[in-house]
Amino acid sequence: MPMPAADVEILRRVGYFRSLPDTELRRLAAGCRTRTLRTNETLFEEGDACRGLFIVAEGTVAVRQISFRGREQVFHTEGPGATLGEAPLFDRGGYVASAVAMTSVRAVFLPRSQVIALCQRRPEVALAMLQTMAGRVRRFAELVADLAFRPVPERLARHLDTLRVERTDTEVRLTLTHAQLAARLGTVRELVVRALRQLERSGVIARRRSTIVIRDPRRLAALARGEDLAAET
Repeated sequence: MPMPAADVEILRRVGYFRSLPDTELRRLAAGCRTRTLRTNETLFEEGDACRGLFIVAEGTVAVRQISFRGREQVFHTEGPGATLGEAPLFDRGGYVASAVAMTSVRAVFLPRSQVIALCQRRPEVALAMLQTMAGRVRRFAELVADLAFRPVPERLARHLDTLRVERTDTEVRLTLTHAQLAARLGTVRELVVRALRQLERSGVIARRRSTIVIRDPRRLAALARGEDLAAET
């Protein structure tokens, strides 16, 4: 179903479309289609041909891979204004991972031909898209380094410290199950449970059901940086 030409606000949320004039945004909007998904429905599958760009309008999407043995690795999660599928859009390969709705999701699809034509008309958009892809490459490199060099308690400490800093609070509410958290950290549920107990025994955190109280923020930050880890193992 085409998106109304006047409805340009979703496109305006995208960083590399934000500077475009209304006439250009309306031109893009006229060719867009929308998709709605329920929780756990798939927006696209790993290996599928990429025919355009997806923009998350509402909800949260997880980009993930699942191994032949069923082990899940979440690469990143995206919310409103995020774009998905730039790399295969340009190299004409399949999607490198699957995108799954974590909540109810509304996504906008922009056909490849329109994106390429826009980049040819406005090279600044192409450069901004390259910047977005470069940022993701850096995050993927960090993820590879985490999986290769950081033990699970350190990865968990980094995740909790990131949440603490983002929310500027010493209480962190975990909205993920242990299995979902394991998928984020690149491990299995049992090791996440063990790492939580380890941080709790050491006095860094306290747990009250799904809420984690950061009792020692400085120690947590040190563990997240890879310092003081020997004392925990």
